[in-house]
Amino acid sequence: MATAIFGAGCFWGVEAFFEKFEGVTMTKVGYIGGKLEHPSYEQVKAGGTGHAEAVKINYDPTVITYAELVNIFFEAHDPTSRNRQGIDIGHQYRSVIFYSEASQKYIADEKIKEWEEKGVFKRRIVTTVEKATTFYEAEEHHQKYLQKNGSVACGIG
Repeated sequence: MATAIFGAGCFWGVEAFFEKFEGVTMTKVGYIGGKLEHPSYEQVKAGGTGHAEAVKINYDPTVITYAELVNIFFEAHDPTSRNRQGIDIGHQYRSVIFYSEASQKYIADEKIKEWEEKGVFKRRIVTTVEKATTFYEAEEHHQKYLQKNGSVACGIG
């Protein structure tokens, strides 16, 4: 198994979007990239911790590749919107790819170039590629939120 971490706005929608793909074996929503240890949802949502709402994805690389996951990431949200997805506004909703090894950083950087060259988006991609730091799992009631609660306002997909 391998792991990927993406931030693309409201983590409830991002998790539900990625779960649909064969080869994705597990997802967890949480917080990464900030300065506070063990942040809560309320702290991250308030915007002062520096964390992004993100989804940690375990996947089988013999079924789906990291490059394919990055493509799915770009299809799932608006990577040209800085710190905003749908109605969610703030640094915690930024478009970000967290890499844990050099090969992931290389693939992410190359995919950004590739998507820019395709000209799919009317504006420049603002997605950042950041070294993964500690991933703090969100509270249990946020895991599989859309499965548990049905559709909610989330600017994904």
